[in-house]
Amino acid sequence: MKQQLKQRLGDLLVEQGAISEQQLQAALAAQRSSGRKLGRTLIDMGAVTEEVLLTILSQQMAIPFLDISRRRIAPALVQLLPEVHARRYRALVIEADEATVLIAMSDPADLAALDTLEMLLAPRQIQLAVATEGQILDAFDNLYRHTEKIASIAGELSEEYGEQQDFNLSGLLSDEEDGADATVVRLLQSIFEDALQVRASDIHIEPDEQILRIRYRVDGQLMEHTLDEFRIASALVLRIKLMCGMDISEKRLPQDGRFHFKVGSHDIDVRVSTMPLQHGEAVVMRLLDQSAGLLDVSKTGMPDELLRRLRAQANRPHGMILVTGPTGSGKTTTLYGLLNELNLPSRKIITVEDPVEYRLERINQVQINPKIGLTFSQVLRTTLRQDPDVIMVGEMRDQETVEIGLRASLTGHLVLSTLHTNDSISSALRLIDMGAAPYLVSSALRAILAQRLVRRICPHCRNETPLEPQEKAWLQHINDPQLLAQSYHRGSGCQRCNQTGFRGRIGVFELLELDEPMIDALRGSDPLAFAKAAKANPLFRPLALAALDYAAQGQTTLSEAMRLAEDISELNQSLAQRLSE
Repeated sequence: MKQQLKQRLGDLLVEQGAISEQQLQAALAAQRSSGRKLGRTLIDMGAVTEEVLLTILSQQMAIPFLDISRRRIAPALVQLLPEVHARRYRALVIEADEATVLIAMSDPADLAALDTLEMLLAPRQIQLAVATEGQILDAFDNLYRHTEKIASIAGELSEEYGEQQDFNLSGLLSDEEDGADATVVRLLQSIFEDALQVRASDIHIEPDEQILRIRYRVDGQLMEHTLDEFRIASALVLRIKLMCGMDISEKRLPQDGRFHFKVGSHDIDVRVSTMPLQHGEAVVMRLLDQSAGLLDVSKTGMPDELLRRLRAQANRPHGMILVTGPTGSGKTTTLYGLLNELNLPSRKIITVEDPVEYRLERINQVQINPKIGLTFSQVLRTTLRQDPDVIMVGEMRDQETVEIGLRASLTGHLVLSTLHTNDSISSALRLIDMGAAPYLVSSALRAILAQRLVRRICPHCRNETPLEPQEKAWLQHINDPQLLAQSYHRGSGCQRCNQTGFRGRIGVFELLELDEPMIDALRGSDPLAFAKAAKANPLFRPLALAALDYAAQGQTTLSEAMRLAEDISELNQSLAQRLSE
């Protein structure tokens, strides 16, 4: 294999006409000062593209140029080459049998790397292929997971634990960690590293009778990893409780807490909730990456026209704006994005939250504490004496909080808050159901933003696909010929999306701005008239149709839009039944 590269890379590229002699000399000079490889130097200089360079190498060395992004590679095979060497030499095991191993490299001309790989993979014979560095790096992140490391540390901890029923509390409470206590820390570190690698928003630790489940929520879906060492669950929970400052002696009641840690360049806040189960205590940890910065509200996927209308409402001097949706629909992200835009030296902003999720400069953030009587309603009363321009209330939870918020919006304050309702129409009615006077709601409420999250199609494996029979039948039921004429897409699965076809999520929004007919209906406590007036507003576009817009644009799949629409349809049916009672 090595003999097939008879020329130096630079001379080969000049001979093939890919670069000029002057470009080669400039790259060699830059290489001497930087120490980087010649191929990468030429690519960074813009003298040649990576694809052209690798195509020439492929032809010269008579090896295939592979697109590994959509190739399914068995994680067990990848482990034949230790991760440290794989990353160092940009080499990935693609296929293997008892006699041979196929390795994809971004620089197959690196003869020193080939020597090392031959030693590491002996007695198998190496067969080479070439692939882009970006694809190889993406494959590393998806295939070199920490699951083996987690299982190994869990086994080590189980052996150190032995037949004990409790860990050494004195060791856990001390600054110096050794033995089983240090192993618990390494295990948690590996779990967090693995969660961040797959972009998890939550970590679930759930003890069962004979196994310990560790599950990550990625793009709204749970991924499960199980450990046989179920007895170490108590050690993990104990350590997490200590990090949160929880009561480690209380195992019968749920507890909440938070702690802070760093993994590489990530600065993570962790919100922790424990719950007693039959076989121990379950822990759910929400990961908030403070180093990622606040999400710009314009990058949530909100359509430009809807965003313009929302910003106009947020820049009004007073009134109430509600952001509504079920748990996990992105309400807090939207609110913080709006606050970030409103955060000017000329504005006094106070937030009342439970808990404070992201820390914002210049904004006065108050964390409520019901244990000492620091409730939403009490803090809100004090807030009004602090001369604010904008007030953000984490959630409208009871009648008192709702009424104080509504009255604050009538006395020259802009009030932002969230409500756990299912769409914008039901939100205004919910405020009245919570005991707020109809005249207060109709006078103070300005706009309601309902939202959901749907999974975004992976842009690297997105393909146009024909409609399935059930999808075609569903679109025919909507009775919109334009929707049937659209083309729709789906992700086929690749390395970058971990073969799921989805990467990330996008917000689906429904903005309801109250007009005179809606205000009159609220003032008269007429829910049917309010719903009718809302649907008659020409600017109102329901969540289900907004999701279909994304599917038609190729941002999400039709099945994701169908799932959201069916959910909304069921909720609307229950609402209609309630209104008719």
